[in-house]
Amino acid sequence: MKAPRRSAGLLLFHHTGDGLEVLLGHMGGPFWERRDAGAWTVPKGEYEPDEPAWDAAHREFREELGLEPPDGEAVPLGEVRQANGKIVTAWAIEADLDPATVVPGTFQMEWPKGSGRLKEFPELSRVEWFGLDRARAVIVKAQAEFLDRLEEHVG
Repeated sequence: MKAPRRSAGLLLFHHTGDGLEVLLGHMGGPFWERRDAGAWTVPKGEYEPDEPAWDAAHREFREELGLEPPDGEAVPLGEVRQANGKIVTAWAIEADLDPATVVPGTFQMEWPKGSGRLKEFPELSRVEWFGLDRARAVIVKAQAEFLDRLEEHVG
């Protein structure tokens, strides 16, 4: 039996006058372009079994956002299994980040499908801060568990 794919990421959070906010990324590429609900994610990426999840989370933060991960106490949020079978591990870190400073990494895929032409797309088409209620409405369904765990931790 093939081992499930694994991803790791960092969920930034901060406190505002309106309460707790989290930083989510909208998945890039044509499939997600016109979607909102279920199209937002913790900035994360896949890693191989020989790479520690913590190291992968930092590497993917750099690749997906084009910025160094912030220093600070990391709150382990554990793992969730997404509908596609992928296991995602995340940590939360309290930090401020201006979404305008993000320089997303890119990936290539054949587009339009069957055309034989490769086109480049951003890993994350945009990054935004969300209050927890709005974040729950747009995040990949299984990852909403990370929001619940964060809320329990920081109250």
